[in-house]
Amino acid sequence: MAAPKKTMRALQYDKYGGGAEGLKHVDVPVPSPNKGEVLLKLEAASINPIDWKIQKGMVRPFLPRKFPFIPVGDMSGEVVEVGSGVTNFKQGDKVISISFPTGGGLAEYAVAPASLTVARPPEVSAAEGASLPTAASTALQQLKAAGVRSFNGGSGSGADSNVPKNVLVTAASGGVGHYAVQLAKLAGLHVTATCGARNLGFVAGLGADEVLDYKTPEGATLRSPSGTRYDAVAHCATGAPWSVFAPVLADRATVVDVTPGIAAAAKSFLQKVTFAKKRLVPLVLIPKKEEMEWLVDMTRQGKLKTVIDSRYPLSRAQEAWAKSIEGHATGKIVVEMGGAE
Repeated sequence: MAAPKKTMRALQYDKYGGGAEGLKHVDVPVPSPNKGEVLLKLEAASINPIDWKIQKGMVRPFLPRKFPFIPVGDMSGEVVEVGSGVTNFKQGDKVISISFPTGGGLAEYAVAPASLTVARPPEVSAAEGASLPTAASTALQQLKAAGVRSFNGGSGSGADSNVPKNVLVTAASGGVGHYAVQLAKLAGLHVTATCGARNLGFVAGLGADEVLDYKTPEGATLRSPSGTRYDAVAHCATGAPWSVFAPVLADRATVVDVTPGIAAAAKSFLQKVTFAKKRLVPLVLIPKKEEMEWLVDMTRQGKLKTVIDSRYPLSRAQEAWAKSIEGHATGKIVVEMGGAE
């Protein structure tokens, strides 16, 4: 069944740069799903730093593939049409999708690959669902890259010395970080976390065993109050050179960086060729449907909670964009297509 409208409201930018002011409200044709795609009537979308980093030109000339561009890949909504070859979804299904790098989430309708679309159960709200694909998947892959093998309370790790027991999560109050803390606790790990002073109680409430204010001398050095050395670091903040991590790491530790720069990539390469015991691993998210389904199920069961910093209607999406660029959100920033103006 075709979408009920021929045109839709959307926000797009037509060149690199410009920040929130570079996003323009437009009326554009409703897209049609190609083979293997679904067309969604969107209920919510969540903004991630990668969205505005693409706008800034940090991955030019690869992304966006063309201008004008409707940004944001994390979305939830209702299936209104399916492309050829799609047999596992039908009109009316409530779903969660990630459409990266093609974007399209800041709009009333968007197409998404069926291969990265999962069912949204009634226990999971549209806003929660839209928050999961990038941030929660990144946190999950980050911990797996650090050696975590089980998220059922640590059972099955046994005496395996390669499985981490003590983890540090930086920027633990942010979109990725607040999921990383919870997932690390599901894995049965001892969690030390860093955040700003105003979020110390919030992060402790997520389950962190120790919480450091990153602006204090102790927090700046990342030293655990209990003297624990970290087997793994889920580095969700920007910056922080290797020299900051090295003194607080166990002998065979892995730092997984989700915001790696050139220096991090170079350090990682050097460690590989020198067979270093302490490793820095740059992580680039590769979305996986089975992981998305698992994260949705953990949310359904109440084992994984999404904290939403702020919600905006589509008409105020520029404010949401600016809030994300500002960089001090507690949890996720969500745009709701049916939100109050």
